[in-house]
Amino acid sequence: MKKSVYTSAALVLPFLAGAQNIDDRGLNREVFNAIAIIFVISLLMLFTISMIKLFLSNRLKSKIIDKGVPESIISQLMEQKPKNDNHANIKWFAILTGLGTALTAIYYTQPLGIHSLAIMSFCIAAAFLGYYFFEKKTEERK
Repeated sequence: MKKSVYTSAALVLPFLAGAQNIDDRGLNREVFNAIAIIFVISLLMLFTISMIKLFLSNRLKSKIIDKGVPESIISQLMEQKPKNDNHANIKWFAILTGLGTALTAIYYTQPLGIHSLAIMSFCIAAAFLGYYFFEKKTEERK
């Protein structure tokens, strides 16, 4: 339920924000369009990945049942393991920091163009690299 509310809000809010007259002191129209496009593409990719995951999981379960695998093995395979992601907040902090850095750099290197995508890619990659080193350092301490 929450996901559908958030998704519908994310789809409606750009149209509501576009109804306002934004001057030079506010958010530039091209920057807003770039952010909206990136957001929509990421939502579509997440949706596609989750649908593929659900489809393949259902297909695997039906094949296991059709083959007549013993019940003990099926219960072991189908057991839902709780996802233990202790560093989820740090991961999102790294991603959003990289995104914020990229958008700031893009703002100061106007006009928008292909270099904007390169800046975005490098900043987010640097954020993921920083998170990777963080994870590696915390594993060494354990």
